[in-house]
Amino acid sequence: MIAETVGFWVMAVVLVGGSLGVVLTPNLFHAAVLYLPAALVATGAIFWLLESPFLFGVQLLLYAGGVVTVVVFAIMLTERLVGASIRQGSRFVFNGAVLAAALFVGVVGFIVQRAAPPAPPAPAGEQMVALGRALVGPFGAALQLLAVLLVAALLGALYFARAED
Repeated sequence: MIAETVGFWVMAVVLVGGSLGVVLTPNLFHAAVLYLPAALVATGAIFWLLESPFLFGVQLLLYAGGVVTVVVFAIMLTERLVGASIRQGSRFVFNGAVLAAALFVGVVGFIVQRAAPPAPPAPAGEQMVALGRALVGPFGAALQLLAVLLVAALLGALYFARAED
């Protein structure tokens, strides 16, 4: 139990640090390539510590892999069209900090007032079978269309970011 607690707090520090790095770094490329993946991988590690390997895998593949790739291509494309390095500015840091603190107090209030913990979930094997049937069944077409959309976006970004010959 001690190792899980220490692991959680380490990942929480990495997650908060990465999130602050994304918001406060003036170089947009550094924010997307360094800090965003660190925050997303730390989120995945927290899913792993919560004994949810499927969400861990989805977090790594979809977000830490796919979304970061799309964001990097978008930055490359935009910098190519603009012709200059893009800098991001955080103009409302104080307002954002106040809003984040208020949201944190609200979430802590809900956690303190929560009811008794729910009954334990069904065994993992049964959940995986149900999830597989749901993805192949009614959500199979939507999942495939999302994959095609992401591939088309990547190909479009590659086309526009390529050097003119």
